[in-house]
Amino acid sequence: MNSKKYTVTSALPYANGPLHIGHIAGAYLPADIYVRYRKLKKDDVLFVCGSDEHGAAITLRAKKEGKTPKEIVDYYHDLNKSTFKEFGIDFDIYHRTSEELHHQTAQEFFSVLESKNIFTKKTSEQFYDQEHQQFLADRYISGQCPKCSFDGAYGDQCEKCGSALSPNELIDPKSTLSGNTPVLKSTSHWYLPMQDHEVWLKDWIENGILDGELHHDPKQWRSQVNGQCMSWINSGLRERAMTRDLDWGVQVPVEGADGKVLYVWLDAPIGYISATKEWASQNNKDWKDYWKKDANLIHFIGKDNIVFHAIIFPIILKAHGDFALPVNVPANEFLNLEGQKLSTSRNWAIWLHEYLKDFEGQQDALRYVLCATAPESKDTDFTWKDFQTRNNSELVGILGNFINRVVVLTNKYYDGLVPGQNALQDYDKEVLSYLDCCGDKVGDCIENYKMRDGLSEVMNIARLGNKYLADTEPWKLKKTDEKRTETILNIALQISASLSVYLEPFLPFAAKQLSQMLNVNFTSWDESKSLDKDHKINSSALLFAKIEDDKMEEQLNKLK
Repeated sequence: MNSKKYTVTSALPYANGPLHIGHIAGAYLPADIYVRYRKLKKDDVLFVCGSDEHGAAITLRAKKEGKTPKEIVDYYHDLNKSTFKEFGIDFDIYHRTSEELHHQTAQEFFSVLESKNIFTKKTSEQFYDQEHQQFLADRYISGQCPKCSFDGAYGDQCEKCGSALSPNELIDPKSTLSGNTPVLKSTSHWYLPMQDHEVWLKDWIENGILDGELHHDPKQWRSQVNGQCMSWINSGLRERAMTRDLDWGVQVPVEGADGKVLYVWLDAPIGYISATKEWASQNNKDWKDYWKKDANLIHFIGKDNIVFHAIIFPIILKAHGDFALPVNVPANEFLNLEGQKLSTSRNWAIWLHEYLKDFEGQQDALRYVLCATAPESKDTDFTWKDFQTRNNSELVGILGNFINRVVVLTNKYYDGLVPGQNALQDYDKEVLSYLDCCGDKVGDCIENYKMRDGLSEVMNIARLGNKYLADTEPWKLKKTDEKRTETILNIALQISASLSVYLEPFLPFAAKQLSQMLNVNFTSWDESKSLDKDHKINSSALLFAKIEDDKMEEQLNKLK
């Protein structure tokens, strides 16, 4: 647990559609903030993601569009990969589960579990569409959710209440292929008897104990993660099929298992491992170092993926042996949009690739708002009005305004040369003392997965800077007290230099621009951020742009 190797994963997005802001707020932005911070702390951290390219949802999309599954996944893999990059989500590798290396890794994993008799093989009756003459994967069946009565629940999950389901629990099930009521027909599959793992799982989740030793601090896990896991365990875990009747996916590596593939929820998390193998081979590393028992494995996900990452995948990892189990699964709740649940089928979403076109160069405005309103402990709501207000009053009015004043005054009074620090007054000492603690405060929030609080602490530094300038009024002192003016601007520049580092995990584009303005290149969270006397800074450029009402009107109309 004290190893300084961190393997950070974000849920593999399904390559059957583009990314929306709910995905970003849930699994990708918090992970990116965490990884950027760890890298500034000089920790050995690997950030892994990739496209989840198997499963029925993709074959369903392909059927609807009259394309092959491969055409679908190729298109969305490329789109999502470039969208992540442009938005500043900085993965070390963005892999794909359709790669040969992944198929091989997933099949090897299955074979090891099969050789250890982890699975049970049994024949059961499953839903079959007579018109299309095929067994129906969970996503091909929809009906009424038994938990919340939502009519459009799928056979594996209700997207309204987030409950994990199995097809036979649905009320009035229908085939999504033909719309007909499916019939039951016999088929054989490999099952994971989760109930066999209840005892150690309970101790691990409740107390952080694994194999008799403290593995992680359970108090650091979010209550919704512990709550959802314990609710599953307390109501009795059941066996779950780990294979499917489907022609698209990782083939089951057993003789006579033709037409059967690995269940996507077995195949996809193994994608983190195959991606690590690919990255390691490209970077001359040993992939096992990032997955062996003392590696710090952290899964960033949305709440609909908790069970898979905190129960099913850990069972599989432990059963295989020699693998690290996650030290944390910081799952976020859901982000709603304008008071309604995000819905890809109803097109009620803000698509990230469209945002990047409509708000060119304003990635940080969205990163800021999604972090400031992150659904860390409960569902939150994104509105365009709030987005505009936060951008204009906080990014432009507080942060941008402070930096602009400091850089403009330094260029105006001292030709861009950092003035010296003269006799310090009590107020100056207070400000510098506050600045000394900021790195630890922000870092502590990030290490405890409280990204909202971390961002708030960074903004407090900018607020302090604005107040310091407003209270001391160097523009008035310039004519009467040159030495005092120099000290004030020197301290304001030290505040700016600290911001260039502490902003980086949250707003990397603004941090880079600020570093260029200050003509600095700090590469470590903990290094001194003081600017030497006569260090030359560059001229000012606006970090953030105001967003006008007509732009918001346009976005609201687009939604409608």
